[in-house]
Amino acid sequence: MENVKENKLPRIYIADNTEDNAVIDYFKNNENYEFVGASFDGLKVVEDVKNLQPDVLVLEVMLAGLDGFAVLDKIKDLKEKMPKIFFISNLSHSGFVTKAVQSGASYFMVKPVSPENLESRINEVIFNGRSQAENKQLDEKISNIFISIGIPAHIKGYQFLREAVKLAVEEPEIIGSITKKLYPTIAERFETSSSKVERGMRHAIEVAWNRGKIENINNIFGLKIYNRNEKPTNGELIALIADKMIMDG
Repeated sequence: MENVKENKLPRIYIADNTEDNAVIDYFKNNENYEFVGASFDGLKVVEDVKNLQPDVLVLEVMLAGLDGFAVLDKIKDLKEKMPKIFFISNLSHSGFVTKAVQSGASYFMVKPVSPENLESRINEVIFNGRSQAENKQLDEKISNIFISIGIPAHIKGYQFLREAVKLAVEEPEIIGSITKKLYPTIAERFETSSSKVERGMRHAIEVAWNRGKIENINNIFGLKIYNRNEKPTNGELIALIADKMIMDG
C-alpha cells in the first residue's frame, strides 16, 4: 500500500497489551482517522487485519498468543494491502528496533508513547508530513485548477493527473522520471498499466484543449504560457501545476 486511497480517512487498528490505553482512546475519537479495531491477542490481530484491511497497524511487540513480529510475518501475504506498521513497546533493545525496521516497519517507538506524537509519525509516512486536513486541501486546490482548465472529473485521466501532481509536490524530482517512476507508481495505485496512465492523461489534456479553456490556464498562472494550437505534454502540465502548489504553500 503506497498511500491511503484518496478522499478516505485512513483506517487504523491498534494491537496493544495495555487495557487502559490512551492511544486507543485518542484514535477512537480522532476525526482524521477511522478506528477499525483493537486487540492484545496476536492471533485475533492477524485475523482482524486480514479481514478489516486497515491502512495503519500500531503493533506492540509483546502480545498474547503471538508476538508482534509473528503477527507481522503472518500478514505479509497481504502484499499491496499490507498496512503501514508502527511498532510501540517497552522493549527498547537495539536488536528489537533493528528487527522491526528490517521487517518493514515504518517506525519503532518506545513507550510511553504520546498519542499526538504517534499521529505525527503516522502523518509523516502516509501523508508525507501533511495532516489529513492539509491533504484534503491540496486535493481541492488541484481539483479547482483542473475544473477551471476544462478537465472533466469523471474521466480516468483526471484522477491520474491529480495523483501525479500530488506525487510531484511530494517529490519534485519525479518529474525527471516520468516513464520510469511516475507512470508506474500511479499505475500500481490504480491497478492498471503505465501505458493506460499515459494515454488517460493525454486524453484529459486533449479534452481540456478541445473545450477551448486555454485562457483559464494562462489566467491561473499569470502568464501567456500556451495558445490554442499549443498543448503541454503530460509532464509539462504536471510540473506547472505542482510548482504552483509548492509556491502557494
